[in-house]
Amino acid sequence: MIDRLRMALLRATTTISLPVRQRRVQRLASQGKAPMAVLFYHRVADENPNPWTISIKEFERHLEYCRHNYDLIGLDEVQRRSREVDSYRPSVTFTFDDGYADNCRHALPLLIRHRVPCVYFVSVLNVRDQVSFPHDILAGTQLPVNTIDELIAAAEGGIEIGLHAHSHFDFSKQLDRATLQREIVNAKHELEQLIKRPVRYFAFPYGLPKHLRPEAIQTIYDAGMSGFCSAFGGYNLPGQDAFHIRRIHGDPEFARFLNWLSYDCRKVRNEPKVPYTLSTAEETVDLEPQHVF
Repeated sequence: MIDRLRMALLRATTTISLPVRQRRVQRLASQGKAPMAVLFYHRVADENPNPWTISIKEFERHLEYCRHNYDLIGLDEVQRRSREVDSYRPSVTFTFDDGYADNCRHALPLLIRHRVPCVYFVSVLNVRDQVSFPHDILAGTQLPVNTIDELIAAAEGGIEIGLHAHSHFDFSKQLDRATLQREIVNAKHELEQLIKRPVRYFAFPYGLPKHLRPEAIQTIYDAGMSGFCSAFGGYNLPGQDAFHIRRIHGDPEFARFLNWLSYDCRKVRNEPKVPYTLSTAEETVDLEPQHVF
């Protein structure tokens, strides 16, 4: 009962506030400050639903809404727009985490058919050895994961493959050099060999602030990747650090989905800080969120 009341309140609030938020986004776009939302999903399927699954119908609804209301861009374009101020439309980017085989039945073909940019993050151990994820095993459902051939076919269709660590590792745990080497550096090289393509982006498993450890971020940078993705919610804005790509959950509840996409400035003000330092042979640069609109 409480959950139903909460959702009814959210739907009503979203409906009432949506026009105001849309005008705010239009104003930001005219000032060269259009927000960029990067969505992340895990599994699109109608069988064995769980908290990280969205139905085929709802995913289609998300995609159609975004196609008609936003620029659909890749992560590289998100980074480029983050580094400059220009009059772009608000944008949405699609990403996936883990690497569930179900996504090849409908979600990825749909994105490919509509030429929607997407980065598909996979854990090397799971796709290489066809091992179910620990969180699925604990839940009592060993869901199938992608094969390497499926990843290669997706890449040939225009889906970019990214790295989700070697073993879906929890980076909030104690880290040492050997672990960073295995989970990031070696995993990147192995995935590149498996799919025969470069791997440019890393998505932290779990992706909360406690997982975004500075030493891991430095290793991602040293490995030659273009950026990393978090998963705690947040918008990407012109003037922010572009190496850190903030992502929003593609929530199956459409009211929550609209609430995020319509740009809530309170979420910007309350975004947790993820300060880190990128060191090179030439310079050291301190990076953290800067702009609040």
